[in-house]
Parts: sequence; C-alpha cells; structure tokens
Amino acid sequence: KMEEERLHFHEMGLDDRVLKALADLGWSQPTLIQEKAIPLALEGKDLLARARTGSGKTAAYAIPLIQRILTSKQTVREQAVRALVLVPTKELGQQVQSMIRQLTAYCSRDVRVADISGKADISAQKPILMEKPDIVVSTPSRVQAHINGQNLQLQSSLEMLVIDEADLLFSFGFEADLKSLLCHLPKIYQAFLMSATLNDDVQALKELVLHNPVMLKLQGSQLPDSSQLQQYSVRCEEEDKFLLIYTLLKLGLVQGKSLLFVRDVDRCYRLKLFLEQFSIPACVLNSELPIHSRCHIITQFNQGFYNYIIATDEQGLENPARLRVPSRKDKEYGVSRGIDFHNVCNVINFDFPASVESYIHRVGRCAENYYCVTLPRLFSDSTHDSVLKPYGFKMEEIEGFRYRCRDAMRSVTKQAVKEARLKEIKQELLNSEKLKTYFEDNPRDLQLLRHDKDLHPAVIKPHLKNVPDYLIPTALKSLVNPLKRRKKKKNKAGGVMLSSFKVRSVIY
Repeated sequence: KMEEERLHFHEMGLDDRVLKALADLGWSQPTLIQEKAIPLALEGKDLLARARTGSGKTAAYAIPLIQRILTSKQTVREQAVRALVLVPTKELGQQVQSMIRQLTAYCSRDVRVADISGKADISAQKPILMEKPDIVVSTPSRVQAHINGQNLQLQSSLEMLVIDEADLLFSFGFEADLKSLLCHLPKIYQAFLMSATLNDDVQALKELVLHNPVMLKLQGSQLPDSSQLQQYSVRCEEEDKFLLIYTLLKLGLVQGKSLLFVRDVDRCYRLKLFLEQFSIPACVLNSELPIHSRCHIITQFNQGFYNYIIATDEQGLENPARLRVPSRKDKEYGVSRGIDFHNVCNVINFDFPASVESYIHRVGRCAENYYCVTLPRLFSDSTHDSVLKPYGFKMEEIEGFRYRCRDAMRSVTKQAVKEARLKEIKQELLNSEKLKTYFEDNPRDLQLLRHDKDLHPAVIKPHLKNVPDYLIPTALKSLVNPLKRRKKKKNKAGGVMLSSFKVRSVIY
C-alpha cells in the first residue's frame, strides 16, 4: 500500500528531457529525500534537509535546479548564472558537475554547468565564466576569488543557492568566505541546505541563508538498517590489525571492492607498503596528492580498475604534527564525505575515526546491502553493543601467518614510509600535469595510467607472495587454494566469504 502511495518522477511535472535522462540512469522511482524535496523545491520553498550520505541528496536539489532553469528559459532568453552550488571539497564539486551533466544529457544546450572548484588558475577559468553557465559549482573560496577578480557577477541574476554537505563548510575554514560571498548575492533567492547532520554550524548557516525554510528530517538513524548494512567490530592490538587485514585480503575472505580508512597520511603508506610485501596492490588517496590524480583514482576505482583504496578522511587531516614529511596538504580535500564510490562491498576502518559523525560518513561510502568492519574503540560500551556486532573471527586460526606478518612489518620502516610518500607525490605531480594537458585530448590513454603500482621503497621478500597450503586453516581450505591459483567463485554481493569466519564492515 505504501508503495502505491509513493510519488514518482513522472508525477512531479518534470520536463520530458529530464525524465528521459532519469530513465537512462535507471532510476525507476525517487529516493525518500528526492520524493519529499523535489516538489517543495519546485514550489519555490527554501529547504533544510537532513538525509544520510548515499541517500540521493545531490539529485534532490539538482533536478529542481534544472527544471526551474528550463522553465525560466521559456520566457527569458538572456544567458546568466542562475544557480550556485557550494561544496566543501574539490572532489565533491567534480561529482556534482558530473551528476548535473547526466541529468541534462538531453538539454545540455539549455542548461550548462561549470565546476570551478579545481586548482586551475583564476585567469584560466575566466573564459568559462564569461560564457555565463547556468549553474556554477564551486567551493566558497574559489567563488569569492572570482567575484574579487570581477569574473563572476551574481547580484542581478542568481535565483537559487545550494550549500551541499553544509555541516562541513565551516569546519573546512569557509566561514569568512561564505559570509563575504553572501554580500554579493541578491536580496531574494531560493536556498537549499543539504546536510547529513544538523550541528551548530548548520544552524548558523540556516540563520544566514534560509528564509522560512521547510525542514526535512527523513530518518531516525543516520545509517542504513541491518538489511542494507551489517556492521562488525574486532578488538585487537596493533600487530593483530596488520595480521588480520593480511589474511582477510590474501585469502580472499573479503570479496569485492573495499575502502580501507586510516587515521593519517603516514598510515596510508605504511599499510600500502605492508600489503605490497604480499603482492596485494592498493591505491592511496589523501590530501597530499594533486586534485587531478585524486579524481582520476576515484574514477578508475569506480570503473573497476582497482579493488582496494586506502584513504584518510577529513578527520584524519587535522593533526599535522603527526606528519614526518613536509607537505602541502589540500584543505579542500575530502574522501569520507559526499564522494560516490560505486559498488563498494566493504568499508574497513583500519583505524577508528575521531568522531561518530566521521564513522557515519565512512560507512556511508558503502553501497546498498554490504558490509563494514571496524577495529579499535570509539563508542561507549552500550552504543558499541547496540551498533556494532562482535566479529566472530578466531585469531588463533591464523597464528601461523604471524611470523610472515612480523617479517613484512620489519621491512616497512619510517624511512621506507618517508621515501614512499615522496616518491608517489613526485610521480603523481607528473601524472597530474599529463592529466591536465595531454590526457584531455587523448582520453583512451588515460586508462593506461594506474595508481596502484608498487612503490618498492621497502625490501620485498619474494617468499611472502604465495601462501603455503599448510598455513591455511582447515576451515578455509575448501574456499582457498592459493598454490593451485584456482579461480575463486565471485560473490556478486561482495562482502566476505563465510565459514567459521564472518566479516562485514570491520572496525579494528
């Protein structure tokens, strides 16, 4: 009965070209946030919407923007910037632009979008803004820079303002830019605040930006229910973390594409070098890499080039004292928030996040019906018991792998980590220049550039590559046979092979 009462896209009064683009995307019906927000937005109301990561927030505001611009152009032919979408990170900016381009596939001449959040020079972006795209996507600091450079004028033309991931905007240092930017906007415009949490920063933004808004709080829990996401925790010591991740990945107990979150950049490379010892390739994603490389890594991960990404999130970037190498970190970097990683089967919190909010957004990167595993302590005992199930992994079964784990850990020294960071940054800077120039004209060659190649600053011991049959626990021998390299049956749902071992979303 509830299914029958749900509003469908074709009942929202949307342009046929938008409906056709939605059909191409395979969206048969709107998500809850889209069903509630789109009609209200089309009525001209300001919105403050809270919905969890992965709920379809981007399309919930993008569709009304596009529809209103198409309607407006039936009577007003003058080209102007009518909508501004503010995002906290460059990666999210690129993703929003991509989504809008998909939704405007059949009306791209009537609705043009430009993402100016990248690191290109202000002067290089001026010609883009001179053409007055209908929708501009950017971080607040970049919009302010263009306003100061007189490349962008919003006072007379802007009709709609969107602030995506609003709860992050102030924490990324954009408060002053945003307040300055608001002085350059018209007195009357429609505004949307989209956020996964309603913290004090969002309340402050509400007072600054919204006028008599409709508030949408669409779910009690900020995480999917147990039918979509299974969460497990493992309490273990530091060495056991490395031992467990080695056996899970090497024996194929974790299947499908996985995100591994760590607390800082050093840990990214330490874990990558550790896995390299066992010939397990993985990409590193962090704030030190150039924006072009970061976006390319995410794109290729989504296309199936890589199975594992080791990432820091914004919470892991707040303690620069931990870094051993001089770095130019990008304050507008963000992985755990807002970015769409496609077909992710597992989120593995190798290091626990610094806050519950960060955990929510890490887990939100996981696609529907998959798993999350976490490894140290964050929650109080009562919360831990109610949210995270104990992960029934028998550590004694993999004791035979411990000497190999220790052997590999000894090879990953502080100097090796330092050299790996310098080597990859240097290489990615070169790649970034190529991505910006040559690869723009030769998109096929982009596929040849991989980001999970071995760094090799640590000594690789060949005997660690293969797993002798006698080390494999009896309970798993029917599932794993690395000596004969039998092709494992692929679990379409991803996740973890189950025997006496169980994995989903793991926290160490």
